[in-house]
Amino acid sequence: MLTPLRGLKGDALPPTNSPTLRQRRLGAELRKLRERAGLTATGAAAQLGVNQARVSMIETGRTPISADRVRSMARAYDCSDEAYVDALAAMTGRRTRGWWEAYREHLPATLVDVAELEANAAALRVALVIHIPALLQTTDHARALFRAVVPPMRQYEIEHRLTYRIKRQGVLHRDTPPPYTAIIHETALRMGFGGPEVTRGQLKHLLEMSELPHATVRLIPFGTEYFPSTGQSFDYVQGPVSQLDTVELDTHHGGCAFLDAEAVLSKYRSVLDHMESCALGPAETRDFVHKLVRDT
Repeated sequence: MLTPLRGLKGDALPPTNSPTLRQRRLGAELRKLRERAGLTATGAAAQLGVNQARVSMIETGRTPISADRVRSMARAYDCSDEAYVDALAAMTGRRTRGWWEAYREHLPATLVDVAELEANAAALRVALVIHIPALLQTTDHARALFRAVVPPMRQYEIEHRLTYRIKRQGVLHRDTPPPYTAIIHETALRMGFGGPEVTRGQLKHLLEMSELPHATVRLIPFGTEYFPSTGQSFDYVQGPVSQLDTVELDTHHGGCAFLDAEAVLSKYRSVLDHMESCALGPAETRDFVHKLVRDT
Protein backbone atom coordinates (compact mmCIF):
# COMPACT_ATOMS: atom_id res chain seq x y z
CA MET A 1 0.00 0.00 0.00
CA LEU A 2 1.29 3.44 -0.91
CA THR A 3 2.20 5.90 1.81
CA PRO A 4 0.43 9.26 1.34
CA LEU A 5 2.78 12.13 0.60
CA ARG A 6 1.41 14.45 3.29
CA GLY A 7 3.98 15.38 5.86
CA LEU A 8 7.02 14.50 3.76
CA LYS A 9 9.87 16.95 4.07
CA GLY A 10 9.42 19.75 1.56
CA ASP A 11 5.60 19.98 1.72
CA ALA A 12 5.79 23.31 3.52
CA LEU A 13 7.87 25.03 0.83
CA PRO A 14 5.83 27.87 -0.69
CA PRO A 15 4.80 27.72 -4.36
CA THR A 16 6.47 29.97 -6.91
CA ASN A 17 5.08 31.72 -9.97
CA SER A 18 8.50 31.78 -11.65
CA PRO A 19 10.01 28.30 -11.50
CA THR A 20 13.52 27.84 -12.86
CA LEU A 21 14.21 25.81 -15.98
CA ARG A 22 15.49 23.02 -13.72
CA GLN A 23 12.28 23.01 -11.66
CA ARG A 24 10.14 23.00 -14.80
CA ARG A 25 12.13 20.10 -16.25
CA LEU A 26 11.75 18.08 -13.04
CA GLY A 27 8.00 18.64 -13.14
CA ALA A 28 7.83 17.67 -16.81
CA GLU A 29 9.73 14.44 -16.15
CA LEU A 30 7.36 13.54 -13.31
CA ARG A 31 4.44 14.17 -15.66
CA LYS A 32 6.02 11.82 -18.22
CA LEU A 33 6.35 9.13 -15.57
CA ARG A 34 2.70 9.53 -14.58
CA GLU A 35 1.51 9.34 -18.17
CA ARG A 36 3.61 6.25 -18.86
CA ALA A 37 1.99 4.65 -15.84
CA GLY A 38 -1.40 5.31 -17.45
CA LEU A 39 -2.56 7.58 -14.65
CA THR A 40 -4.54 10.80 -14.95
CA ALA A 41 -3.66 13.67 -12.63
CA THR A 42 -6.78 12.85 -10.65
CA GLY A 43 -5.87 9.18 -10.39
CA ALA A 44 -2.31 9.99 -9.37
CA ALA A 45 -3.52 12.41 -6.72
CA ALA A 46 -5.75 9.72 -5.25
CA GLN A 47 -2.88 7.24 -5.05
CA LEU A 48 -0.44 9.77 -3.66
CA GLY A 49 -2.79 11.14 -1.00
CA VAL A 50 -2.80 14.71 -2.26
CA ASN A 51 -5.28 16.78 -4.25
CA GLN A 52 -5.13 17.19 -8.02
CA ALA A 53 -4.05 20.82 -7.73
CA ARG A 54 -0.92 19.70 -5.86
CA VAL A 55 -0.03 17.23 -8.61
CA SER A 56 -0.52 19.92 -11.25
CA MET A 57 1.67 22.40 -9.38
CA ILE A 58 4.40 19.80 -8.99
CA GLU A 59 4.28 18.99 -12.69
CA THR A 60 4.58 22.65 -13.70
CA GLY A 61 7.50 23.19 -11.32
CA ARG A 62 5.58 25.67 -9.20
CA THR A 63 5.88 23.62 -6.00
CA PRO A 64 9.39 22.79 -4.75
CA ILE A 65 9.50 19.17 -3.59
CA SER A 66 11.90 16.97 -1.68
CA ALA A 67 13.98 14.03 -2.89
CA ASP A 68 11.84 11.74 -0.72
CA ARG A 69 8.71 12.88 -2.49
CA VAL A 70 10.26 12.29 -5.93
CA ARG A 71 11.21 8.75 -4.93
CA SER A 72 7.71 8.09 -3.60
CA MET A 73 6.19 9.35 -6.82
CA ALA A 74 8.55 7.19 -8.88
CA ARG A 75 7.45 4.13 -6.89
CA ALA A 76 3.81 5.04 -7.40
CA TYR A 77 4.47 5.30 -11.15
CA ASP A 78 6.32 1.94 -11.27
CA CYS A 79 9.62 3.50 -12.37
CA SER A 80 12.47 1.11 -11.55
CA ASP A 81 15.29 3.00 -13.29
CA GLU A 82 17.41 3.83 -10.24
CA ALA A 83 19.90 6.07 -12.06
CA TYR A 84 17.07 8.12 -13.55
CA VAL A 85 15.25 8.43 -10.21
CA ASP A 86 18.49 9.42 -8.46
CA ALA A 87 19.04 12.12 -11.09
CA LEU A 88 15.51 13.44 -10.58
CA ALA A 89 15.96 13.43 -6.81
CA ALA A 90 19.13 15.50 -7.23
CA MET A 91 17.09 18.20 -9.00
CA THR A 92 14.90 18.89 -5.95
CA GLY A 93 15.10 21.53 -3.24
CA ARG A 94 14.75 25.26 -2.95
CA ARG A 95 15.42 27.59 -5.83
CA THR A 96 19.04 28.68 -5.95
CA ARG A 97 19.91 32.02 -7.50
CA GLY A 98 22.72 31.75 -10.00
CA TRP A 99 24.58 34.76 -11.40
CA TRP A 100 22.27 34.66 -14.45
CA GLU A 101 19.23 35.69 -12.39
CA ALA A 102 20.46 39.30 -12.47
CA TYR A 103 19.81 39.33 -16.23
CA ARG A 104 16.14 38.31 -16.16
CA GLU A 105 14.96 41.94 -16.34
CA HIS A 106 17.14 42.65 -19.35
CA LEU A 107 17.14 39.54 -21.58
CA PRO A 108 14.57 37.05 -22.92
CA ALA A 109 13.78 34.47 -20.25
CA THR A 110 14.75 31.50 -22.39
CA LEU A 111 18.13 33.06 -23.16
CA VAL A 112 18.82 33.43 -19.44
CA ASP A 113 17.77 29.79 -18.96
CA VAL A 114 20.65 28.71 -21.20
CA ALA A 115 23.19 29.65 -18.51
CA GLU A 116 21.32 27.57 -15.91
CA LEU A 117 21.23 24.65 -18.34
CA GLU A 118 24.98 24.90 -19.00
CA ALA A 119 25.78 25.26 -15.30
CA ASN A 120 24.15 21.90 -14.57
CA ALA A 121 25.39 20.07 -17.67
CA ALA A 122 27.33 16.82 -17.47
CA ALA A 123 28.73 17.53 -20.96
CA LEU A 124 28.18 19.99 -23.82
CA ARG A 125 28.18 19.30 -27.57
CA VAL A 126 27.51 22.05 -30.11
CA ALA A 127 27.23 22.16 -33.90
CA LEU A 128 27.43 25.40 -35.88
CA VAL A 129 27.61 26.35 -39.54
CA ILE A 130 27.62 30.16 -39.71
CA HIS A 131 28.82 31.22 -36.26
CA ILE A 132 31.61 30.50 -33.80
CA PRO A 133 30.15 28.86 -30.66
CA ALA A 134 29.08 31.40 -28.03
CA LEU A 135 31.32 29.89 -25.37
CA LEU A 136 34.35 30.27 -27.66
CA GLN A 137 33.76 33.84 -28.89
CA THR A 138 35.97 36.81 -28.10
CA THR A 139 34.43 40.00 -26.76
CA ASP A 140 35.11 41.85 -30.03
CA HIS A 141 33.62 39.08 -32.15
CA ALA A 142 30.48 38.89 -30.00
CA ARG A 143 30.06 42.67 -30.09
CA ALA A 144 30.28 42.62 -33.90
CA LEU A 145 27.54 39.99 -34.01
CA PHE A 146 25.23 41.96 -31.73
CA ARG A 147 25.73 45.12 -33.79
CA ALA A 148 24.54 43.23 -36.87
CA VAL A 149 21.24 42.14 -35.31
CA VAL A 150 18.02 43.15 -37.09
CA PRO A 151 16.32 45.28 -35.88
CA PRO A 152 19.32 47.11 -34.42
CA MET A 153 19.91 46.91 -30.68
CA ARG A 154 20.50 49.94 -28.53
CA GLN A 155 23.95 50.22 -27.01
CA TYR A 156 22.82 49.24 -23.51
CA GLU A 157 21.11 46.14 -24.96
CA ILE A 158 24.34 45.15 -26.68
CA GLU A 159 26.27 45.56 -23.43
CA HIS A 160 23.76 43.43 -21.49
CA ARG A 161 24.03 40.65 -24.05
CA LEU A 162 27.77 40.97 -24.24
CA THR A 163 28.44 40.75 -20.51
CA TYR A 164 25.98 37.88 -20.22
CA ARG A 165 27.71 35.93 -23.00
CA ILE A 166 31.16 36.45 -21.50
CA LYS A 167 29.94 35.33 -18.06
CA ARG A 168 28.46 32.20 -19.62
CA GLN A 169 31.95 31.29 -20.81
CA GLY A 170 32.98 30.83 -17.19
CA VAL A 171 31.48 27.33 -17.28
CA LEU A 172 34.52 26.23 -19.31
CA HIS A 173 36.96 27.71 -16.80
CA ARG A 174 35.58 26.53 -13.47
CA ASP A 175 37.37 23.95 -11.32
CA THR A 176 35.37 21.04 -12.72
CA PRO A 177 34.25 22.07 -16.22
CA PRO A 178 32.02 19.80 -18.30
CA PRO A 179 33.55 18.07 -21.34
CA TYR A 180 32.93 20.35 -24.31
CA THR A 181 32.87 19.41 -28.00
CA ALA A 182 32.34 21.95 -30.79
CA ILE A 183 31.80 20.92 -34.41
CA ILE A 184 32.21 23.97 -36.64
CA HIS A 185 31.83 24.29 -40.39
CA GLU A 186 34.54 26.15 -42.29
CA THR A 187 31.94 28.77 -43.22
CA ALA A 188 31.93 30.06 -39.63
CA LEU A 189 35.68 30.63 -39.71
CA ARG A 190 35.52 32.66 -42.91
CA MET A 191 32.53 34.93 -42.22
CA GLY A 192 34.78 37.82 -41.18
CA PHE A 193 32.51 39.45 -38.59
CA GLY A 194 34.09 42.69 -37.35
CA GLY A 195 36.80 42.80 -40.03
CA PRO A 196 40.28 41.21 -40.40
CA GLU A 197 41.67 42.18 -36.99
CA VAL A 198 38.65 40.90 -35.09
CA THR A 199 38.63 37.73 -37.20
CA ARG A 200 42.32 37.09 -36.59
CA GLY A 201 41.86 37.56 -32.85
CA GLN A 202 38.88 35.20 -32.87
CA LEU A 203 40.79 32.50 -34.72
CA LYS A 204 43.72 32.76 -32.29
CA HIS A 205 41.31 32.52 -29.36
CA LEU A 206 39.70 29.45 -30.92
CA LEU A 207 43.12 27.82 -31.07
CA GLU A 208 43.79 28.65 -27.41
CA MET A 209 40.45 27.22 -26.31
CA SER A 210 41.00 24.06 -28.34
CA GLU A 211 44.09 23.36 -26.22
CA LEU A 212 42.04 23.08 -23.01
CA PRO A 213 42.08 19.45 -21.80
CA HIS A 214 38.28 19.27 -21.60
CA ALA A 215 37.58 21.05 -24.90
CA THR A 216 37.51 19.47 -28.36
CA VAL A 217 37.14 21.56 -31.51
CA ARG A 218 36.58 19.84 -34.86
CA LEU A 219 36.15 21.41 -38.28
CA ILE A 220 34.04 20.35 -41.24
CA PRO A 221 35.86 21.81 -44.28
CA PHE A 222 34.39 22.94 -47.58
CA GLY A 223 34.13 20.07 -50.03
CA THR A 224 32.95 17.51 -47.49
CA GLU A 225 30.70 15.24 -49.52
CA TYR A 226 28.55 14.05 -46.64
CA PHE A 227 27.26 16.83 -44.42
CA PRO A 228 24.36 15.67 -42.19
CA SER A 229 22.88 19.02 -41.22
CA THR A 230 20.18 21.43 -42.36
CA GLY A 231 22.45 24.33 -41.50
CA GLN A 232 20.77 25.12 -38.17
CA SER A 233 23.04 25.55 -35.18
CA PHE A 234 22.20 23.74 -31.97
CA ASP A 235 23.56 22.87 -28.55
CA TYR A 236 23.19 19.40 -27.08
CA VAL A 237 23.34 19.56 -23.28
CA GLN A 238 23.89 16.22 -21.60
CA GLY A 239 22.32 15.57 -18.23
CA PRO A 240 23.46 13.01 -15.62
CA VAL A 241 21.35 10.42 -17.49
CA SER A 242 20.29 10.45 -21.15
CA GLN A 243 16.61 11.02 -20.26
CA LEU A 244 17.59 14.46 -18.92
CA ASP A 245 19.46 15.63 -22.02
CA THR A 246 18.27 18.82 -23.72
CA VAL A 247 18.62 20.27 -27.21
CA GLU A 248 18.78 24.08 -27.32
CA LEU A 249 17.94 25.92 -30.54
CA ASP A 250 18.43 29.66 -31.11
CA THR A 251 15.41 31.56 -32.41
CA HIS A 252 15.28 34.64 -34.64
CA HIS A 253 13.51 36.70 -31.97
CA GLY A 254 16.49 36.44 -29.63
CA GLY A 255 15.35 33.66 -27.33
CA CYS A 256 15.84 29.91 -27.33
CA ALA A 257 13.76 26.77 -27.72
CA PHE A 258 14.39 23.70 -25.59
CA LEU A 259 13.60 20.18 -26.82
CA ASP A 260 13.62 17.07 -24.65
CA ALA A 261 11.34 14.46 -26.26
CA GLU A 262 13.18 11.14 -26.41
CA ALA A 263 12.74 10.73 -30.17
CA VAL A 264 14.06 14.26 -30.78
CA LEU A 265 17.08 13.72 -28.50
CA SER A 266 17.90 10.49 -30.32
CA LYS A 267 17.75 12.24 -33.69
CA TYR A 268 20.04 15.08 -32.64
CA ARG A 269 22.53 12.66 -31.05
CA SER A 270 22.64 10.83 -34.35
CA VAL A 271 23.16 14.07 -36.30
CA LEU A 272 26.05 15.04 -34.01
CA ASP A 273 27.65 11.62 -34.31
CA HIS A 274 27.48 11.79 -38.11
CA MET A 275 28.85 15.33 -38.16
CA GLU A 276 31.78 14.27 -36.00
CA SER A 277 32.45 11.34 -38.31
CA CYS A 278 32.95 13.67 -41.30
CA ALA A 279 34.89 16.38 -39.42
CA LEU A 280 38.64 16.78 -39.20
CA GLY A 281 40.29 15.53 -36.03
CA PRO A 282 41.33 18.00 -33.30
CA ALA A 283 44.98 18.17 -34.44
CA GLU A 284 44.03 18.57 -38.10
CA THR A 285 41.55 21.27 -37.12
CA ARG A 286 44.25 23.23 -35.27
CA ASP A 287 46.55 22.98 -38.30
CA PHE A 288 43.73 24.27 -40.49
CA VAL A 289 42.99 27.23 -38.19
CA HIS A 290 46.71 28.07 -37.89
CA LYS A 291 46.83 28.37 -41.69
CA LEU A 292 43.75 30.61 -41.67
CA VAL A 293 45.41 32.90 -39.09
CA ARG A 294 48.46 33.24 -41.33
CA ASP A 295 46.29 33.99 -44.36
CA THR A 296 43.97 36.49 -42.62
